[in-house]
Amino acid sequence: MYRIGIDLGGTNVKAGIVDKDGNILIKSKIKTLADRPYEEVIKDMAKQCKKLIADLKISASEIEQVGIGCPGAVTGSTGVIEYSNNLNWKNVPMGEMLSSLLALPVKISNDANVAALGEALFGAGKKYDDVIMLTLGTGVGGGIIIGKKLIEGNESKGAELGHAVMCVGGELCTCGRRGCIEAYCSATALIRETKKAMEEDKNSVMWKLTDGNIDKANGLTAFDGEKLGDEAASKVVKQYVFYLSEAIMNYCNIFRPQAIILGGGVCAQGRNLTDRIVKLCKEGHYGFRGTPAVEIITAERENDAGILGAASL
Repeated sequence: MYRIGIDLGGTNVKAGIVDKDGNILIKSKIKTLADRPYEEVIKDMAKQCKKLIADLKISASEIEQVGIGCPGAVTGSTGVIEYSNNLNWKNVPMGEMLSSLLALPVKISNDANVAALGEALFGAGKKYDDVIMLTLGTGVGGGIIIGKKLIEGNESKGAELGHAVMCVGGELCTCGRRGCIEAYCSATALIRETKKAMEEDKNSVMWKLTDGNIDKANGLTAFDGEKLGDEAASKVVKQYVFYLSEAIMNYCNIFRPQAIILGGGVCAQGRNLTDRIVKLCKEGHYGFRGTPAVEIITAERENDAGILGAASL
């Protein structure tokens, strides 16, 4: 038996057929074109699934279940997407409609939860039972896996790890509150601080790295500048790593997982990032000293984690 995993995004819909060992046997990507009525998007998703089944030369009866990772507020028990800013959808009966089109059971969950599940079962976290995943992108997504099971909270609305407040009254977050972890640890926050540092230091090498155009600054600019010995860049990186380490220490203390997995473009830094986080966490005493060590690792299956996690719902 096989399962289909779908990673629904605002730009693309990625789908794949997965076997019981977590091997993606076939996959495809289509444009979401989310400005259309949601019914048309869901019909295209059904066609995409049917084509995958046909191309793999199996029958629909061999598909056990379809899983979907969706951006926004999702209720897993009803299959309804209550609200998705990325898709501009409200109260969309995703599970019911796709199930009807495919004549297969469908389960849905938030995309960050699904990616965490995929990484925990078939990626960097597969040797652990308890892991937390943080995705450092435009925002900070999160997922909690305890005993190899996804912990979603009431009505699947929990695990919003990016929206725990780190600094009361601090930077404005996209959620409307101030001081959230997302406002300090996302790639968006890193870029904001990079631009501030560039404005304050017109001699920073970061100007050369961005061809003199501050709008070209990205999540790697400060790290690249630090490697070239730039003081302004180094300050940005140190501040970012400090805040990220504080956030991670909170999750170590609350959940005491075996590992925390970091995903997102910033994590291309690898050990240059994780070694520094481990050092700061060790200095934080309670999170590491006299308690079980928490491994800080980077994701391995980022491009496929959504498909794998959705197939595993």
